[in-house]
Amino acid sequence: MQHFLEPLVVSQRWEPERTNLLSLDGGSSRFVLEQEWQGTRDPATYLSVAAAIQFQADHDWPRVRHECLEWLRDARRRIEELTGLPPICHDSPEWSAQMGAFPLPACDGAALQRWLHDEHHVEVPVIEWNGRQLVRVPAQGYNTEADVKVLVGALRVLLLS
Repeated sequence: MQHFLEPLVVSQRWEPERTNLLSLDGGSSRFVLEQEWQGTRDPATYLSVAAAIQFQADHDWPRVRHECLEWLRDARRRIEELTGLPPICHDSPEWSAQMGAFPLPACDGAALQRWLHDEHHVEVPVIEWNGRQLVRVPAQGYNTEADVKVLVGALRVLLLS
């Protein structure tokens, strides 16, 4: 039995009978035929590209990305020191350019996530992956080095108490 992702909204021009036409001569698959017909064509994304490029140029985005990577590396080093747990990937930009996931000791991830938010105003996902708890740390242009320090400080309070 095949399962297909079905769009919630399609345009008035979508033709359901076309989804049954799976041709081998370069025609579209059922998935493409169903997904390419959007309910609306919102041009905002296309129109914002020039502004996004200009924003990055105005704010020296290569420098921002480099700073974010350094904050993330610092968070990784500090969290590894706190937990004593080995990393799940190499310490390189190919694995964690501006976001990384770091192992935590066994815990109630949902409770930890709520505690970080409620007590320290830190919004990060704490997820379970392959039976392990991980904290997913962002280091984006809207974050600061202080944000990373608050997260690590909160984890220190919890893990060393």
